[in-house]
Amino acid sequence: MKHILSGIFAAAFALSASAAAQAQDKPPLKIGGILDMSSLYADITGAGSETAAKMAVEDFGGEVLGRKIQVLAADHLNKADLSANIARDMIDNQGVEMIYDVAASATALAAGEIAKARNKIIMFNGPGSIRLTNEACGPYTVHYVFDTFAQANVTGLAAVKSGLDTWFFLTADYAFGQDLEKDTSAVVTKTGGKVLGSVRHPLNTSDFSSFLLQAQASKAKVIGLANAGGDTVNAIKQSAEFGIMKGGQKLSPLLAFVTDIDSIGLETAQGLLLAEAFYWDLNDETRAFSKRFQERMKRPPTSAQAGVYSSVTHYLKAVKAAGTTDAAAVMKVMKETPINDFFAHGGRIREDGRMIHDMYLFEVKKPSESKGRWDDYKLLATVPGSEAFQSLEQSRCPLVKK
Repeated sequence: MKHILSGIFAAAFALSASAAAQAQDKPPLKIGGILDMSSLYADITGAGSETAAKMAVEDFGGEVLGRKIQVLAADHLNKADLSANIARDMIDNQGVEMIYDVAASATALAAGEIAKARNKIIMFNGPGSIRLTNEACGPYTVHYVFDTFAQANVTGLAAVKSGLDTWFFLTADYAFGQDLEKDTSAVVTKTGGKVLGSVRHPLNTSDFSSFLLQAQASKAKVIGLANAGGDTVNAIKQSAEFGIMKGGQKLSPLLAFVTDIDSIGLETAQGLLLAEAFYWDLNDETRAFSKRFQERMKRPPTSAQAGVYSSVTHYLKAVKAAGTTDAAAVMKVMKETPINDFFAHGGRIREDGRMIHDMYLFEVKKPSESKGRWDDYKLLATVPGSEAFQSLEQSRCPLVKK
């Protein structure tokens, strides 16, 4: 009897060891970030986005469906062709199942086409072009954090309603800037304002003097900055040197992040109106996540980086619920499951891939109002996602049934 029992235990142990070995033999689930690690959007996404993705994986437990989760990241150098090549290599050669962030509109549009052709999920956190959920939408594309329509809608509408009804645009000459100018112009004119002109500048411009002189000469009440990152920071700093704001014209950064305001400084940035999808100091939940993030990165997260954490977590939960990494099955769960975390309450992914959530209108504090570094915003309004983002009726996404 003793020999029989020991034989049974030995067999059971062997089966258990075999199962464990099989689990260890499973290839890792790889997710890949295509990021700006070294240029004008590095503070907005970059290493912070990679860190946020790794935090999400750690908090999830580090594995799903018996597979370890591996976070990859690559620098696209703000080049669309390089972004496409990275996406192709990640999916075809490295076995990446989901791509996150992508960090700029032209690079996102390029990577999105590769993911679409290969039926892989791609989740955009850093890019803003509305084209990503219009003409360039796909069945496995998610636009998670903000877009040019919402930025224009929240900021432009508030400005015109307050009497700032004549505009001149400084626009970054690529997909994101063009879309941001177009969407803000539409809001301004629809609300009764006028667009007096615009000028386009190359991406990553160091000298804005000629562009600012044209904007100043327009006599527009508002100079709309349809750019982002280092371009926004440089334009605002140089406009202060030109005395543009002291001369009575307002600057409206149509996409700005807390890292931008920190770079500019409250003395120069005070009074700016801006729209954001997230702010570290909104509530206890945002403060708790931001404290953990800041311990690693030495600064609070941008909305894009907070969105990376939220979107990676949502994806991993869907993989677990679906019991597979198959894109169609995972996306079905993602679209059926509400998003409730520190980033969004009652968030949902629509059929066009747009994640709908509240947006916020902030005013930059005066230095005397700030309690310390990073205490930069006053909340003026919370705009429900149904009002902030483009409606499905307006969508140009071929997936939307009308």
